Amino acid sequence: MDWKNEARQELEGAQTARLSGNEGRARVCARRAAGHVVGEYFHRQALPDPGLSAYARLQSLVALPYLSPQTRAIAGHFVLRTTPDFILPVEADLIEEVNQLAVDLLGENLEEN
Repeated sequence: MDWKNEARQELEGAQTARLSGNEGRARVCARRAAGHVVGEYFHRQALPDPGLSAYARLQSLVALPYLSPQTRAIAGHFVLRTTPDFILPVEADLIEEVNQLAVDLLGENLEEN
């Protein structure tokens, strides 16, 4: 399976989790989808991939000095710790932000075929 199909599959899982009221699971699936996007970006840019962990990939991406502020902010949302009540400390929809990350990094929209 290629990166885009893997990301889309994770996004479907995120949507399903959200619809069933499991926002924590939705965030995990969205983070994994973002990890597939970032892995493809590293591949296309011939950058070292820190591994299959979405979290490690996103941390490495945020550390790149040449990212736009928008892309850095979006990627940063995926590595934020939740509050003790398991809520993100910022207003962000990680499911929507996966697609924006794909557009910013790869010029590809995950919502299109």
